[in-house]
Amino acid sequence: MLRHRATTATAEASSSRTASRVSIIGADPARRYEADREPLVYTLRQSNRSTIQRETVADSSPDPGHSLALARRVLHIEASAIGALADRLDDSFIEALRLILVRNGRVIVTGIGKTGHIGRKLAATLASTGTPAYFVHAAEAAHGDLGMIAGDDVVIAISNSGGSEEVLTIVPLVKRQGAKLIAMTGNRQSPLAREADVHLDAAVAEEACPLNLAPTASTTAALALGDALAVALLDARGFGADDFARSHPGGSLGRRLLTHVRDVMRPASAVPRVGPAVLLSEALIEVTRGGMGMTAITEDEDRVVGIFTDGDLRRTFERGLDVRTIPVAEVMTRDPRSIAADALAVEAAKLMEDRRISQLLVCAPDRRLEGAITTLDLMRAKVI
Repeated sequence: MLRHRATTATAEASSSRTASRVSIIGADPARRYEADREPLVYTLRQSNRSTIQRETVADSSPDPGHSLALARRVLHIEASAIGALADRLDDSFIEALRLILVRNGRVIVTGIGKTGHIGRKLAATLASTGTPAYFVHAAEAAHGDLGMIAGDDVVIAISNSGGSEEVLTIVPLVKRQGAKLIAMTGNRQSPLAREADVHLDAAVAEEACPLNLAPTASTTAALALGDALAVALLDARGFGADDFARSHPGGSLGRRLLTHVRDVMRPASAVPRVGPAVLLSEALIEVTRGGMGMTAITEDEDRVVGIFTDGDLRRTFERGLDVRTIPVAEVMTRDPRSIAADALAVEAAKLMEDRRISQLLVCAPDRRLEGAITTLDLMRAKVI
């Protein structure tokens, strides 16, 4: 009897270990059912109690030719949608542009679902290119966030159908605030388009989805139209590279346009230097102490008259000169290239690249030594 129970328990445990778990919708959350490990799709139906209909799905891999053809079709459809959008651009785009430029407030972009994601990206692009903007989710706007919209603002509402209930709900409230409304839809006869001060047509002939259901070409068109608006605003505001860098201080462009030579140079106190009458052998000792592969040659009040680098040393040896008997002034590079401390570090990088040098002295207008910079310093600062 005991042996039979043990055998039964072992069999049940083994069966349990080879099963996969699946939750039942509508059942007690604590209950779990075990299912076979074969590939399954569970159709969950709920009436008075939950039932499971099990359908076995054959394991299959995608057909490479079919998948590539489908991918190309998607790209062609979306490219055609953007091309058609460009051909349809009219005065309404200029009206939207002017409306944003003349208002003193911010641009608030709203949407829901996939268009909400597009709207969030548009707001970020506008904000980073000189147009103060932020995104407000249409559903959240109806529950308190609408208070962030002021009378001088411009609201850009994105909805492919132009009939999104959540977006339409806030339209009267936006107008009551005194804000202007730009609608970006795929239906110029939609309720949202009719309510807008300006309508931007983002209609597409078809979605790239084989079922013509999933937002694909329509979201791409809205994204592209938003980018076109942001770039046109950027141009109208005279937004330049320096402005872009100030709003992107953490990016590589920001570093290149905001980092000055004084930010990365080695101070004068750390730059090796000798007088022009010093023997070359002594100058070489100074070169090795400085760790920059060079020494500055200075006269009274630290005014630079030359530089001695590893290239100068190589040429000295090629001439067969005795480093113990000649002064450094005879072999130094006279009146070397230099740069101002307030110059951009990227300018120093370009000068060093053009001259094929690895070190650059930093001098005041009167040639007084203020510091030095090397390619290694620029690399550490991520300027190059």
